[in-house]
Amino acid sequence: RRQRQRFVDKNGRCNVQHGNLGGESGRYLSDLFTTLVDLKWRWNLLIFLLTYTVAWLVMASMWWGIAYLRGDLQQAHDEAYSPCVANVYNFPSAFLFFIETEATIGYGHRYITERCPEGIILFLFQSLLGSIVDAFLIGCMFIKMSQPKKRAETLMFSRAAVVSQRDGKLCLMFRVGNLRNSHMVSAQIRCKLIKSRQTPEGEFLPLDQCELDVGFGTGADQLFLVSPLTICHEIDSRSPFFCLSKRSLRSEQFEIVVILEGIVETTGMTCQARTSYTEDEVLWGHRFLPVMSLEDGFFRVDYSQFHDTFEVPTPPYSVKE
Repeated sequence: RRQRQRFVDKNGRCNVQHGNLGGESGRYLSDLFTTLVDLKWRWNLLIFLLTYTVAWLVMASMWWGIAYLRGDLQQAHDEAYSPCVANVYNFPSAFLFFIETEATIGYGHRYITERCPEGIILFLFQSLLGSIVDAFLIGCMFIKMSQPKKRAETLMFSRAAVVSQRDGKLCLMFRVGNLRNSHMVSAQIRCKLIKSRQTPEGEFLPLDQCELDVGFGTGADQLFLVSPLTICHEIDSRSPFFCLSKRSLRSEQFEIVVILEGIVETTGMTCQARTSYTEDEVLWGHRFLPVMSLEDGFFRVDYSQFHDTFEVPTPPYSVKE
């Protein structure tokens, strides 16, 4: 096997990093909500904790500042004196009052009096700011937890692709499967061939993308994925593999990216699973082992043989030859 850099890993992760964005990096802040959702969990949790901690400390300091400027801290124990916030003696008590107000606990020991207009204004500002922060951060965490990325882990692709004859035609095939009983609604499969090429004008395209026909015209790309299916690309005169033979396969360098999309039945959200096959993972003259068997009243799928293949007689020549 030749080890080289893949464009898409077997688990579907794209090996592309964006650098030297310059002024374009400001666009991430203009779409801050999506930026937070795209961050890793550890950064989301850190931002979540820091935002609430800083907001709590700042608002508690503002309540303590009002009490300090009005002189409530010195006369808080005087029963004849009417403070802005009752029973606020120091910063910890101001912090507890803010928490009771923000969390709507309302113990009743600390409360705003009617002789504190600045406190009423700060209370309104705290309520509005708290609602905005809660909606933003809690909404971000909810969207991140409900993302269907984990659903893609229960969609399987065969480790290798095979080339063999089917119905008298040379075909490139691979297998897909769904490990869950819940269906993928409107499941559709697409394939891209990524290969470097040079145009007749002399332009070099390092990662040129070419579409592989897996049944667009016949509707075979629309999958009813309740059992493992073998996806077939017929190699004909319109296929980019028209000149591919068993011998030339050893010297070729390409990557086939497979994209499976569908709607998760239980959540209604769109899910996408990806994988790729390099030229080293294409087996010439092989066919997949059957995995379906009929039991008493149902069909059984044996996933232990999902990736297994066996050799079949296949001409070593290309379709063109």
